[in-house]
Amino acid sequence: MHVPLEELEGRLGYSFRDRSLLIRALTHASLAADRQAAANSEGPAGDNEQLEFVGDAVLGFLASEFVFRLSPESSEGDLSRLKAHLVNAARLHETALELDLGSHLRLGKGEELSGGRTKKALLADAVEAILAAIYLDGGKETGLEACRSFLTRYVWNSIALEDLSQPVIPIDSKSALQELAQAHGLPVPRYAIVSESGPEHAKRFTIEARVGKSHAAQAEGSSKKTASQEAARILLARLREQLEKPADSGETEAAQIAG
Repeated sequence: MHVPLEELEGRLGYSFRDRSLLIRALTHASLAADRQAAANSEGPAGDNEQLEFVGDAVLGFLASEFVFRLSPESSEGDLSRLKAHLVNAARLHETALELDLGSHLRLGKGEELSGGRTKKALLADAVEAILAAIYLDGGKETGLEACRSFLTRYVWNSIALEDLSQPVIPIDSKSALQELAQAHGLPVPRYAIVSESGPEHAKRFTIEARVGKSHAAQAEGSSKKTASQEAARILLARLREQLEKPADSGETEAAQIAG
């Protein structure tokens, strides 16, 4: 299911000099075993996992720049919260849908059969890979400006200055749990896989989130990311409730949690 790349370049607002970068950004790791069979004049050279790594860094830098220019007098905490809102997977998934990115992905047979073209995490990762491809194709100045224009058009187009004045800016539970731990001098949250179940195309993961020796929560999800976020959300609620209670002894609640 290979839609002409010119259509995607038109939506991106960027024409690649080295189109192999765009092809790689659209190539999922599942295709690795099928490369010989799938080879053609635009055959993939590698997959997009390494590009995701670069794209995540480009996204983080430009998001930081954007929120700073939006409100340079805001505290670091407020800027961090807005940045988290800008770069979350849900927003990237919305961008992928607007770009009709699923129809351009290059998937292995197994991933194709399991509905890979509509998987939220896979589509969000592809957006990051495309950012990296644009940056690498255009170079430090042209590529970065093209990435900035793309993000402003698709990802940040509905963000306004007044968002910073809202009492609660959306932030993922893992980040919120880490902020709480830092604010109260608690150990850094840790995550561990408790179990995996189900067939390869529909796995279920149980993840444990832990702060200190005796405070933990478990949750199940269709991906490690989903399960860890839910476990963090549960533990965050428990810790907030406990930290708001006065300690029964001379020992602080934070000290009890850390112990």
